[in-house]
Amino acid sequence: MLAHWREQSRQWPMDYWLLGLITTLAVMGLMMVASSSVAISEQRFDHPDHYIIRQSISMALGLFVAYLFFHVPLSMWENHRGKLFLFAIILLIAVLIFGREINGSKRWLPLGIMNFQPSEFMKLVIVVFMAGYLDRHASAVKESFEAVIRLALPFGLMAILLLLEPDYGSTFVIAIMITGMLLIAGAPWRYFALTVLPMVSILVALVMTSEYRMARVSSFLDPWQDPFGAGYQLTQALIASGSGGWFGTGLGGSIQKMLYLPDAHTDFLFSIYGEEFGFIGVIFLVLLYLAILHRLFRIGRKALDANYFFGGMVCFGIGIWIILQAGINMGVNLGAFPTKGLTLPFMSYGGSSVLMMSIAFALVFRVDYETRFYPKPKPEKKTEKETSSKKEASGSKTSVKKKPAASTRAKAPKRKKVAS
Repeated sequence: MLAHWREQSRQWPMDYWLLGLITTLAVMGLMMVASSSVAISEQRFDHPDHYIIRQSISMALGLFVAYLFFHVPLSMWENHRGKLFLFAIILLIAVLIFGREINGSKRWLPLGIMNFQPSEFMKLVIVVFMAGYLDRHASAVKESFEAVIRLALPFGLMAILLLLEPDYGSTFVIAIMITGMLLIAGAPWRYFALTVLPMVSILVALVMTSEYRMARVSSFLDPWQDPFGAGYQLTQALIASGSGGWFGTGLGGSIQKMLYLPDAHTDFLFSIYGEEFGFIGVIFLVLLYLAILHRLFRIGRKALDANYFFGGMVCFGIGIWIILQAGINMGVNLGAFPTKGLTLPFMSYGGSSVLMMSIAFALVFRVDYETRFYPKPKPEKKTEKETSSKKEASGSKTSVKKKPAASTRAKAPKRKKVAS
């Protein structure tokens, strides 16, 4: 049965397994935004459906944008990756000048109908930029540390701009994405140590010299020390997760979403999900993300087999992005990591995240499409007979060339002798 399904899936125009997984995740996300945002929406807008309406519009817009970007060839992404990176840098500069400040951070550009988060766009651009760089310098990355350290200038500038917002979480995610793609491309582990250890040292120093980051770390280490102050959000999140038990209170049955847990529809939606669907529901969600990761890596591996190195690295990069951000968000909700301000992909409320994830998956489906229908021919491998025959031919040519020289040297003394 499984073999039959695999054979059938090869005839599909696209990976329907991945499409089904993403659709399931998106439907669950809409359902949870509707459930978790009722109280806060009623309080702020006197209407219980404000956030779910906006999230539905974002999902519809994301679907439309994904359809458009699906028709963009991979060559267009690869050829214009430098321009995309430059545009993303300009957006990061613009958000520092014209950005909207929320809770002490300038991360959003007001666009009238929505607030756009340039850091989400930068995550997508980083995947495309790194895939193109590794496609051109794959052998150099494996052999020379210079090819790796060359990335320090553009990515160092990007990290500085992100930390000025400040957006510590996105900086960390992008750093891991870059490192993961380098390792998958074949960069030695010693390069990983030489690049990551200094980066970790810098990030630790930034945490220790920032008052609000140290407050987050302190509340993360012991949230019950100040349950109504710095540790309030985490304690309420833990109460929500613990209240779910094995099977949860049922959809809509959460108590913590009734204005007890701040950001219940955004960064801490996972806790409300855990309260309403329990441990079994949490396991199902984790397996759903892992299944998406499996499909992304499978498409990436097939792209490499079809000589689409750029497309394969894009799939690997997006897979690292999705699973890393989902894991960090879940860890923050469960008290395993300090608060990072990262959304749960396709679940948490947020237009920028939905749009960028939609474009990212459109790019993955494009990779899958070109891999299935337009595989690149593999370079011909020379057989041992051809190689040996060429060596013999070259050897015979060399010997032929040497003979006249030898005969000339042999005849030279005779001519002199005759002349004498």
